[in-house]
Amino acid sequence: MTKGVEPVVIRAVHPPGRVLCVGAAVLDTLFRVHEMPRGEGKVLPYAMEQIAEGMAASAAYAVVCMGGRASLWGAVGNDETGYRIVRELAESGIDTDGMTIVDGARSALSTILVDAAGERLIVPFYDQKLHATKRSCTAEDLAAFDAVLVDVRWPAMALDVLTVARHLGKPAILDGDVAPVETLEKLAPAATHIVFSEPAARSLTGAEDVAAMVSLLHARYPQTFIAVTAGPAGCYWAEPGVSGIAFEPALPITAVDTLAAGDIFHGTFALAIAEGMASRKAIRLSSAAAALKCTVFGGRLGAPSRLETNALLQAQERAEAGAQA
Repeated sequence: MTKGVEPVVIRAVHPPGRVLCVGAAVLDTLFRVHEMPRGEGKVLPYAMEQIAEGMAASAAYAVVCMGGRASLWGAVGNDETGYRIVRELAESGIDTDGMTIVDGARSALSTILVDAAGERLIVPFYDQKLHATKRSCTAEDLAAFDAVLVDVRWPAMALDVLTVARHLGKPAILDGDVAPVETLEKLAPAATHIVFSEPAARSLTGAEDVAAMVSLLHARYPQTFIAVTAGPAGCYWAEPGVSGIAFEPALPITAVDTLAAGDIFHGTFALAIAEGMASRKAIRLSSAAAALKCTVFGGRLGAPSRLETNALLQAQERAEAGAQA
C-alpha cells in the first residue's frame, strides 16, 4: 500500500427488500365530488383521475415508493384495458413479468367517487373468468423474495403463495379485506401475518369493538400476527406467544382521499417485515405512510416516499416529546 494514501473501505450494501404482491390489478376512474349522491340524479365531479391500481397493485407501488423492490402477480384480460394496466404499473417501477393475461376475460374496472371528507364510494367490476385459473407457484418461484403479500381477490393463487412462502420460512402476509367469510377462513391459517380491515374483522368475529376483534382473532390464530386497522381510530394488534393487545394511534391529518390508504399500509408493512423491522416500528411506519397518502387525491398516486414518511414520524416524535416536557 502506498504510504500516506488512505485505504478504500468497501462496506457491504444490503439490497432493498423484495416483496411479491399477489391479487388485484384494476383500472380505476376516480371522480372528486363535493358530497356523495343521495338517490337518483346527476353528479358533477370537479376533478378526475384514471389510474391502474387495485389492492395488490397499490401495495406493490407502496413498496417501490418506500425504497423496496416489488413484483406483482395479477390477472388482466387480453384487451386494451389489460395492456394499459400492465404498462402503467411497469412504468411505476413494479416488476410485472409475472402478470397473467387471460384470453376471453375482461380486465377489472372500478368507478370511484371521493367526497370532500376524503371518503369514497367504489363500484368495482371483476369478470369471474379473470381468476378462474392460476399460474404455478413453486419454492423456486418464491426463492428470491423476502416476503409475500396477498389480497383476497384471487383466493386460489393467494393460498398457494401463502402456503409455499410459509413452508420456506418467509413472511406470508394476508391483506384481510372484505371478502366472503369462507374466503377469509380459508386463507387465514396459511398466513404468518394478517392485517385485517375493521369491516372484515367484524364479519369474522361479530364484535363491534376493535380491540375485542383482535383478541378473538388472536385466540383463533395464536401462531399468527394479527392486526386490525380502523382508519382514524388507529391500529390494534397481537403477536404470537404474547398476551395482550398493542395499539398505535393514527396520526392526525385532514383527509382528502382515503382510497388506497389501506393498500399503502399493507405494502409498507410488508416491506418493513421483509427488512426484519420490529412489529411496533413496522406498524408505526405503515400508519404514517397511510396517513400521508390520505392527504393527496388520486388513489395510489398519493403514496409517500420513505424520506417523507420518516420526516412525518420524526416531527410527530418531537411533538410528543415537547408535550411531555
